[in-house]
Amino acid sequence: MGMRGVLVYAFLAAFIDPSWGSLANCDEVRKVFQQKQIGPLNSLPETPRTGSDLQVCLSRNVTCCTKKMEERYQVAARRDIQNLLQISSSSLKFLISRNVAAFHETVEYLVHQAENHTHAVLLHTYRDLANHAAPYVGEFFTDVGLFILGSELSLEEASQRFFSALFPLVYEQLVEPGLSRFAPAYAECVRAACRDLAPYGGAPGRLAAHISHASLPGRVFLQALHLGVEVINTTDHVQLSRECRRGLLRMNYCPHCQGLTASKPCMGYCLNVVRGCLASLAEVDSHWRVFVRSLETVSTRMHGAQDLEHVLLGVHGLVRDAVAHAQRNGPRLSVQVHKVCGHPSRQPEQVSGVQHGNRGRDSIPLKGPVRNTEDTLSNRRKEFINSLRLYRTFYGGLADQLCVSELASGDGLACWNGADVVKSYTLRVVGNGIKAQAENPEVKVKEADPVINQVIDKLKHINQLLQGKTIPKLGTLDQIETGSGDGYSGDCDDEDGCWGSGNGAAERRRIIKILTPENADNHRYHHPQTKDFDRTDSGTKVVQNLPLTLMLICVFALLSW
Repeated sequence: MGMRGVLVYAFLAAFIDPSWGSLANCDEVRKVFQQKQIGPLNSLPETPRTGSDLQVCLSRNVTCCTKKMEERYQVAARRDIQNLLQISSSSLKFLISRNVAAFHETVEYLVHQAENHTHAVLLHTYRDLANHAAPYVGEFFTDVGLFILGSELSLEEASQRFFSALFPLVYEQLVEPGLSRFAPAYAECVRAACRDLAPYGGAPGRLAAHISHASLPGRVFLQALHLGVEVINTTDHVQLSRECRRGLLRMNYCPHCQGLTASKPCMGYCLNVVRGCLASLAEVDSHWRVFVRSLETVSTRMHGAQDLEHVLLGVHGLVRDAVAHAQRNGPRLSVQVHKVCGHPSRQPEQVSGVQHGNRGRDSIPLKGPVRNTEDTLSNRRKEFINSLRLYRTFYGGLADQLCVSELASGDGLACWNGADVVKSYTLRVVGNGIKAQAENPEVKVKEADPVINQVIDKLKHINQLLQGKTIPKLGTLDQIETGSGDGYSGDCDDEDGCWGSGNGAAERRRIIKILTPENADNHRYHHPQTKDFDRTDSGTKVVQNLPLTLMLICVFALLSW
């Protein structure tokens, strides 16, 4: 009996893995599968099986996975990583979006204040003129607000249009005052003659130039913020390559197939997989750093003649002085208008309450509007820049952040290395970026993401604008105006490992590099690689497909011998 026992144990050792029977049932796998809403439960096997049809989650042991489960796990792995990307960037995206809204709000407030103050100054200096001029003042400041917020309208034309519309009122009330209004046809003739007569001197051009000069840094600043949101939207929904999706599946869900639902990947293993998947995003890092630094630089330039707040709230003085200039040159203007339009034609039925003399001009102008010093454009920009500095290395440390804070196992704990639960990961850990992935043992990266490259090009352009450099052949700012970032467009064969984009940040954590190519252990630990997942070793397949009944017959024969 001793010899027969030895033969039995020898047979079992040769043909059956010691852990073959360790997976007693699939109850825990089924529970997690249902909790994560990965797919219908009818795709799960009732009991552990051989798993010879699996493509990625290969194992010499029995498994609780089917091919359908493997496919659903891959979808879940992709969904998980994209959710993590959106969570990681949510605070950054909110910071920029909130500042865009605050910029719009503050500009609208300042334009409204400038309009009200201009109207109030005209009202106290030229009362009747101000009442009729209110619509033209409102129209001009509407154009100013649109221009500051990025519209490509001509501010010079808007200024000339405003002063031209104002000229018939100035002429009838201050140059040739009468008891009634000009007839519409005569008023139109006076308005049309304004550009040639230049009654305000160079005031229209100076007003447009002052506002335009002060608005340019703010326009570029706002344009840059919109682009920042687009960058985040695009990187949040980066299209993952086939190799990456398989790597994420193997890292996050293949242990479930063996019943190891609570296991987490080793830190080095996680870094290799996620750095491979997000290699193109790491290429954004250097340009994003320049972007943050350039926003800070342009913010510091917004003072003096480029202080938009100061310029807007000084418009009333230039308008008042322009009207006074026309009034002082009344005799000359009368002669010129008579030559072009003839003598005034009035409407007798409309009696004007014009106040003659110098009373209006000698009145004291209003003081500037009282403002909350905490809500100025300058203060809001400073607060924003101080917060944005915390995110200047966001893309350089994104993969590390995901592994350290969300995905990987803690130090000293048993962890999953892609094939089994071990004490530590022994393969080389690569760095960030496309070039570093050439030696990545977990994810093969063929090329950079073309959509991410487009975003990088846009960052380069806006960085040049922020730095005050001209961009040959770029044209207006609208040529690098941001899109919605709500999807990827273009033809791409995902099976070839190409990439895409899409749309979308948790409190920014400081990332410490746990493993780098310089300090990681270079010893190799063999486990199935992606290229091996589409074929299985013939010997292993024979063992996996050996019927249980045949083995029992052999054991019975040995014991009976």
